[in-house]
Amino acid sequence: MIAIARQMHSLVRALIQALVLALCFSGVAQANTLVRISTSFGDFTLELFDEAAPVTVQNFLNYVQRGDYNGSYFHRLSKDFVLQGGGFRFQPYMGAVAINTDAPIVNEFGASNVRGTVAMAKLGTDPNSATSQWFVNLGDNSVNLDAQNGGFTVFGQVLGDGMAVMDAINQVPVYNLGVLHTELPLQNFASSNLLTAKNFVSMNAEIVQRYSAALHVFEYHSGLLMATIDGGEALGNYSLNLSLIDDQNGIRFRLNPDSMVPLAIAPEGRATFSSSDNKLRIPQLELNNNGQTRLISNVVLALQDAANWIFVLESYDE
Repeated sequence: MIAIARQMHSLVRALIQALVLALCFSGVAQANTLVRISTSFGDFTLELFDEAAPVTVQNFLNYVQRGDYNGSYFHRLSKDFVLQGGGFRFQPYMGAVAINTDAPIVNEFGASNVRGTVAMAKLGTDPNSATSQWFVNLGDNSVNLDAQNGGFTVFGQVLGDGMAVMDAINQVPVYNLGVLHTELPLQNFASSNLLTAKNFVSMNAEIVQRYSAALHVFEYHSGLLMATIDGGEALGNYSLNLSLIDDQNGIRFRLNPDSMVPLAIAPEGRATFSSSDNKLRIPQLELNNNGQTRLISNVVLALQDAANWIFVLESYDE
């Protein structure tokens, strides 16, 4: 038992040293704010235009920081035109529940609504009516949206290969369920069945320090571990995140239930959770700090407190 305790102490000390080294890396900070959006069809990252549209960016970040978009879904897909979200969550036996909105913001139209840009939705009769809803331009909509209603405010853009995620969602069937959901993208849905959470194209949104296409990322600044996990037939595939717990009882993480997005895909390299031994295994984890990264592999987190979804680091390889 003493040998095991010493081994665990050495393991914890080694990872803490690795974290400290990462914190000591020097690098140029990202100029614009980045937000990673996890969806049922994979993750993509937004670069926000902090200086060009400061009011709009801060408004969007207010919703992100409160977790208002976590567990919400994309409620409008106009094929090859726009994918819109930020308006609703789904609750069983209640249906669509509107996200509470802040006061409308002033229009800051400037950048053009070309493919891959992100803009605010608003009322058709009022240019200064945007609140929580936003959309991704799936095509070049500049001729249309730049000239309407004072112009639609572009406040960010999709980075890297993120538009591949958008193009996958663009293939999802669309249904007219009336009034608020006339172009609702739904997966594996038959009109004779009740809607469930897995029918929606769901999302989760988190501020991140740097852009990464990795499936599994830990960021020091936020203490978030973002992962894509295969829980087997019983649980299914999920994108989710865990928060680092700041205490003296080893390196522990708490799973954030509202970050769980059911996946319609099974990405290669995803982590696995086994209910037989209650262990989460991450094949490769990217550690991010202010633009600097390092990789560790074969990370094993053991479920220590099932009631509170707390995992403790058990082992990893350099």
